[in-house]
Amino acid sequence: MFVKQNLSFKNSKVLNPLVQDYIENKETIKPLFDYPPSKIGFKKLLSTNPYSNFDRKLLSGILLDQSKLVSNTTQETLNNISLLNQKKTYTVTTGHQLCLFTGPMYFINKILTTINLSDELNKEFPEHHFVPIYWMASEDHDFDEVNHFNAFEKKIEWNDTQTGAVGNFDTKELKNILPFIKELFGNSDSANELILIFENAYLKNNTLAKATRFLVNTLFGKYGLIIADGNDSLFKNQFKNQFKKDIFENTAFKEVKNSIAKINSLGYSSQVNPREINCFYLEKNIRTRIEKKDSHFELVGTEKKLSDFELLDIIENKPEKISPNVVLRPVYQQIILPNLCYVGGPSEIAYWLEFKQMFDSFEVIYPILMPRNFVTILDKKIFSKIEKLNLSIFDFFQTEEDIINKYIKQQNSDFELESEKEKIKQVYSEIQNKILTIENTLEKNVLAELQKQLNGIDEIVNKAKKAIKQKSEFEINQIKKIKLKLFPFNIPQERFENFSSFYIKYGETFVDKLKNNIEPFNYSHVILTEKSF
Repeated sequence: MFVKQNLSFKNSKVLNPLVQDYIENKETIKPLFDYPPSKIGFKKLLSTNPYSNFDRKLLSGILLDQSKLVSNTTQETLNNISLLNQKKTYTVTTGHQLCLFTGPMYFINKILTTINLSDELNKEFPEHHFVPIYWMASEDHDFDEVNHFNAFEKKIEWNDTQTGAVGNFDTKELKNILPFIKELFGNSDSANELILIFENAYLKNNTLAKATRFLVNTLFGKYGLIIADGNDSLFKNQFKNQFKKDIFENTAFKEVKNSIAKINSLGYSSQVNPREINCFYLEKNIRTRIEKKDSHFELVGTEKKLSDFELLDIIENKPEKISPNVVLRPVYQQIILPNLCYVGGPSEIAYWLEFKQMFDSFEVIYPILMPRNFVTILDKKIFSKIEKLNLSIFDFFQTEEDIINKYIKQQNSDFELESEKEKIKQVYSEIQNKILTIENTLEKNVLAELQKQLNGIDEIVNKAKKAIKQKSEFEINQIKKIKLKLFPFNIPQERFENFSSFYIKYGETFVDKLKNNIEPFNYSHVILTEKSF
């Protein structure tokens, strides 16, 4: 179905400088992590016998109970949950928001990277077990980030007025967008399969968290993926001390601020800035920041105030009402899972690199950070157009202007007058030498006249290039359309397009085919070109 090519991260320009240097194991940033993202890094971490005192029975029990919230948890997943009872079983985790129908395609790539990395580690270290985890960000409250997906150049959006943690949102209103999805997807066998998946996930499960769990099980359950929901009182009961340290001692704020100062001093930019308190207060329809004001705590956006005693009482007896934010959540994850690795995108890895000092302060294992695989998919039609232009897919990772300029040069129609300019400069140099024997003050006149001539030539060149482009207008428009298809709104395809576009085109085996082309430890952008065989 696909022919695979790899483009280095440097050339695909998907990583920020900090993450690029992290992957290259640059000496200057080694204080920001413990172990590099390599098999050697995993070997060193495993040699420390991590999580030797971990309560595995508690974890597997919670995950088993969560798995029963939906009807389609697979036997493969249940087997992996059972494996967590063994001392030499570890998790490889990724996390993501509860995006409608998975949101952009990179959600799929992220999870498949996690699954394949677990498989690779099981082969490399057979004396251990590694199981993949998808951490549902069910406590997030930014509904606008998760309420839509894009497919076939259309946007499907779920408009709702519910508030609070999105995982608790009632999904019954999603029946209203089903007609739009049916119209968009069409009536092929693959389209009907997807529509049925949507109906079973979102119309037969009453919350967004359950619907997402059902959907993810449908797509990845056969690979043994375990789904963990941090919005669980039994999980939060294990995190009481860290909640207290953050709220009453501002530990995370102090440590991350120090790390950011170090990162900035090395010439990098920080991704996430901590608050003095990195916890939210969580109730039905409410997830709001906790802020210290004088002798009490305020719940931002409400009239409610809490004394130290009242907040301590909530942490001790109702910890489910406290929710970690983006800064504290990684520590939370590492405390409730025997986790060796976090699989993330460039922004995620960049902000995790701010947290090493905080992890040390909380005495929590800092995991290996693994970049997810990046994938671009090229159908036969686009590939054919690129070939006819005598360009390569790699060219389209450059700017539109650079692609057009390359195309023009390849047509041997690029217009330059550089050699002519050099000749004019030589003539004026001779004039300058002669004029200096007569009057020094006239040198400025000569140089000014030279600049005028050079400017005139540049103007001629620009007009000539414009004329050439007009002659190649059809081809240039083709380049622009291809660029827009691969980078809609200047965003990589995988960060915009939903998987449904590809599933309908390539059928139910699409996810399997994609999985077969994702390689952990291969730090490059994967380009899959549709081919006929």
